Amino acid sequence: MQSRYKPGLFFLFLLMITGLLAGGCRKQLDKNPLSQYSNEAFWGSQNDALLALAGVYRGGIQMADAPEYSATDWWSYYGLLFLEFATDNAYDRRGDNSDLSRLTNGTLTATNGYVGSQWTNSYSRIARCNYFIENVGRTPMDTAIISRMTAEARFIRACQYFYLSQFWGSVPLVTHTLTLTQANTVTKAAKADVMRYAMSELQACAQILPRAKNLLASEKGRATQQAALAFLGRLQLAAGAYGAAAATYSTIVLAGDNMIDPNFGSLFDGTNESSKEIIFATQYLQNTGDNAMEQHMFPRALGGYSIFCPLGSLSESYEFTDGTPFSFSDPRYNPADIGQNRDPRLKFTILYNNQAFGSITYQSHPDSVNAWDRTTTSLQATRTGFCMKKFNSPLVSGDLQNTGIDLPLIRYSEVLLSYLEARLENGDAISQSLLDSTINQVRGRVSVNMAKVTETNPANLRVILRRERRNELALEGIRMWDLLRWGIAGQVLNGAFYGAPFPGARNLRKNGSVVDPYGRWYVTSKAFRIGQDELWPVPQNEVAINPNLK
Repeated sequence: MQSRYKPGLFFLFLLMITGLLAGGCRKQLDKNPLSQYSNEAFWGSQNDALLALAGVYRGGIQMADAPEYSATDWWSYYGLLFLEFATDNAYDRRGDNSDLSRLTNGTLTATNGYVGSQWTNSYSRIARCNYFIENVGRTPMDTAIISRMTAEARFIRACQYFYLSQFWGSVPLVTHTLTLTQANTVTKAAKADVMRYAMSELQACAQILPRAKNLLASEKGRATQQAALAFLGRLQLAAGAYGAAAATYSTIVLAGDNMIDPNFGSLFDGTNESSKEIIFATQYLQNTGDNAMEQHMFPRALGGYSIFCPLGSLSESYEFTDGTPFSFSDPRYNPADIGQNRDPRLKFTILYNNQAFGSITYQSHPDSVNAWDRTTTSLQATRTGFCMKKFNSPLVSGDLQNTGIDLPLIRYSEVLLSYLEARLENGDAISQSLLDSTINQVRGRVSVNMAKVTETNPANLRVILRRERRNELALEGIRMWDLLRWGIAGQVLNGAFYGAPFPGARNLRKNGSVVDPYGRWYVTSKAFRIGQDELWPVPQNEVAINPNLK
C-alpha cells in the first residue's frame, strides 16, 4: 500500500470514537446523541472536547473493515459517490431495482432505503452538532479554542442543511437538542428559510475558522475558512444569488491558499492527500480508520464487486484534445481505444476494455472467452463495459476492505468552475482573462493540458462550462445536484442509456429490437418524473410517527 500521512492528535481521537455521540436514533428525529458517558462528568478537559468533536466529524461514517451496504453519511463513499447511480454518469451493477436506481427511473417512493438512510443520517449528525454546541462551553479551556470548535460543529450542521434543503426542500430546522415530544411533533420549515439559515451559519463560521494555510499538520481534516465558503457558494448558486456566490468564490481565490494540482490522478489514489487543491475531505487511514471503497469498486478480476459502472453518456462527454466535442463520426474516434485523442481525464476516470490496471489488462468485451470482467447481465462484473478508475488505486492490493484513500468533498477546481458560473449567470462580461483564471486553469493542469476555452458568448460558454464541470468532477457525487439546480434533470434522465461501444460484437445487448448504430451495449432506461422527482419524499416511517412531516 502507498505511504500515508502520519495522523496527528485530532485524527487519532477520531479513530477512538466508539459511541460517544452515537445516539439512540429511532424512527424519529434523533433527540439524544449521548449514550455512553455521563454528561456531568465528561467535559473535564480539552481532550474530552476533542474526542467529542471527533465524533461530530465522524458522524455515522463506517470505518470498520467492511463494505457499506447502505449510506452511512453524506460524506461516506456509499452516501456520496454512489449517488452518481441516479444520474447519467453511472449505473448500479445491482440493477434497476436498487434504491439508487429508483431515485430517477420513475419508481421513487417514500419507502426508498437510500432516502431513508440519508434522512436519518442527516438528523443524527445535526443532533450531535446541537449537543456539542450546547455543552462544549463547559470545558475548562481558552475561549478561542471553544469558539473554533463550536464553529466547526456549526459548519457541519450547516452542511447537513445544505443537503437536506437541496434534496428534500422543506424540512424541519432543528437548532437545539429536542425532547422526545418535540422530536415527534416538529414541523417543517420552508426550503428558502432552511437555506438562509445554513448560509448565515456558514458566513459566521468563515469568520472564525482558520485559513487553510494556517491549519497545522496535526489538524489535517478539520474545517477551514475555505471549506465554509465553498459550501456557502454552493448554497448561493442553488438560490440563484449569483452575485453573492461570485463574491464568496472570489474570496477563496484571492486568499491564494489553494491551487490546481498538476497531477489529476493523484488526487484520488491516496498518494497526494495533502494537495492544496483538496479543500475538505473525509479522512481514512489504513488498518485503523479504513474504508472498503475498493472492495465495492474494483474489477472482478482483482477481487472487487464491480458495483460502480460508468455509463457511455459520461465517456462521450469528454472532448477531443483540441477541445471539440466528441462525435462517433469524427475520424479521431477509435472504438478499440476510446481514450485515444481524447481529454486525458477520460482515462483517469473510466477503466475500459484492454486498458492496463494494476496487475491486469481489463477485459470487458462481451465476446471475451472466460474473461472475469466481460460485460453481461449476470456476472458480478460490469453492466456497462466500463469500470471505475477514479478512486480505484492500482497501488492497492490484498485486503480491499482495508484501504485508507480519502474522499475529497470539495476541490479547488470546483471553486474555479463555480466562480465562472456565478459570473456568467450574473450577467457579467466574460473576458479571456476571466476564462484563463478559471476554466483554463482547470483544463491546463500538466496532466490534462486541454486546449484553452476562448468562447465568450454566454449561451455557448454555458454549454462548455457545464460539460467541463461534468468531466472534471465526474463520479465525485455532485452530478445529481447540478442536474437538479440547473433544472434539467427531467430532460437528461429520461430515455435509453448505453454503455461501452463494441462494434460487431456477437453478444451485444440491445434495447429490444433497436440496433444501436455505434454498437453500444444497452444498459437501462430512465423515466424521471418532472414535477415529482425533483424533491425526495420524507421517509414513510418518519411520517407515520409525525404526520407534520407529510
